Amino acid sequence: MKKVILDVDTGVDDAMAIVYAAHSPELELIGITTCFGNVTVAEATRNTLAVLEKLDKPVPVIEGAKETLRRGEKARYSRHVHGEDGLGNTLSTPPQGQAEPGIAADYIIDQVTRYPGELTIIAVGPLTNLALAIEKEPGIVTLVKEVIVMGGAVTMPGNVTPYGEANIVADPEAAAVVFASGLPLTLVGLDVTLQTLLPRTQLDAWRSSGRNEAIFLAEMSEFYMGFYESTYPGKGGCGLHDPLAVGVAVDPSLVRVEPMRVTVITGGDQTGRTVGTTEGEPKISVCTGVDADRFLKHFTSRIIGGEV
Repeated sequence: MKKVILDVDTGVDDAMAIVYAAHSPELELIGITTCFGNVTVAEATRNTLAVLEKLDKPVPVIEGAKETLRRGEKARYSRHVHGEDGLGNTLSTPPQGQAEPGIAADYIIDQVTRYPGELTIIAVGPLTNLALAIEKEPGIVTLVKEVIVMGGAVTMPGNVTPYGEANIVADPEAAAVVFASGLPLTLVGLDVTLQTLLPRTQLDAWRSSGRNEAIFLAEMSEFYMGFYESTYPGKGGCGLHDPLAVGVAVDPSLVRVEPMRVTVITGGDQTGRTVGTTEGEPKISVCTGVDADRFLKHFTSRIIGGEV
């Protein structure tokens, strides 16, 4: 069983990733750290607590960065994608739980030090918390078992600019720090996540499952799928970006990887672009292929019925 910290900016697909991780017995979810990204960090923390409440699962939640590593606060949030509340406008009442004291970067340092060589970090938002931890305590890079990042678009165009993927564009300097750190890192980018598709028909199966968290995901996914339909007419569903990062932690054979050095452009019109090359160090594992059908079956089964 892998000890896991999940680092999120909880919007709709983050919520899916949290439920997927919580339902995967291969993973021991020891904590969830939050960051700005899809929404503000306070909203991401609230949304994370709301998802865990639906799961009835006690997992420590530690609030993290409210602004970027070098650029101050993010100017705009993705409310047209994830809804005004970040959860498809489904959050009728605030959660009862509260975040733990402390800040995410310190929590990451503490847990990596506590479990040397054992900890997997799955980061599915901007990489600010991890970059802050590395800058404060560079020695953690030799103690982390693995880092799985949902972010980037190495072999294809971006999704928020012609060049950049949302998580990297949100804090390019943080991504640059993490990619250059020497961490054992797997990059799960648009190169593979856009090959995944949650069909709209799956929402009916979630609703009929009787599981509170599955019904919750179905309701919030309606808004998310509406955005996808307006952006990609006829697609008939939505990409499973953040859940695929969790899937890679559970079963690395779901993806094909290639070792590359990845740099991040931090200035000009191409800010946030992730550039991969076979030359130079340090290299990370860039996902370039995915068994999308097998992943979708695994993900949807775990959401409805637990282990498969």
